[in-house]
Amino acid sequence: MTGVPVPPPVDGEPWRLLQAWLPPDDDPDRPAMTLSTATPAGGVDARTVLLSGFGPEGFAFHTDARSRKVAQLAANPAVALTFLWPGFVRQLVVTGTAHLAPDAAVAAAYRARSPYLQQLAWQNTTEFAQLSEPERLARWAAFTTDGPAEPLTPPPTWTGFVVRPDRLTFWHGNPLTASRREEYTAAAGGWVVSLLPG
Repeated sequence: MTGVPVPPPVDGEPWRLLQAWLPPDDDPDRPAMTLSTATPAGGVDARTVLLSGFGPEGFAFHTDARSRKVAQLAANPAVALTFLWPGFVRQLVVTGTAHLAPDAAVAAAYRARSPYLQQLAWQNTTEFAQLSEPERLARWAAFTTDGPAEPLTPPPTWTGFVVRPDRLTFWHGNPLTASRREEYTAAAGGWVVSLLPG
């Protein structure tokens, strides 16, 4: 995933909005976002993932290296991230390119996961998905006694990505007037802002 233009860091006005809208990285309640990717046939695909963290360099998420989304990102790193707030009062759409995250950041994201999600990273496999419900329950319960020693370390398939945005669109709902989009587009030396109808 090299050879793609690198947008400027999100360190201006969009950074102020991101800090106001998204929880800090040390908040254990991570926001869910829809990750949209392109398929090899030119279609689109989407799924919900957790935002591991965000900063001036982009938005991080982590997943299994064997997943369909990782294969799609290897072929085409262009993505969109969509955040929707309860009550449909805010929406944030980020478009950009996905880059593999550094190993240290990938390991740190795993340590920050809940015990359930750490175990899920080990057991959420195609083989496990084929089991009957009783078998799934039994294997899940046995993992803590028969599986890797505590504390859990990331499985070899645990990986992560950082999405470097080239466009951020903040949608503001308002029951008293028309909604509005505040859009930031990467340009030479910084970001260009546009105010658009909702």
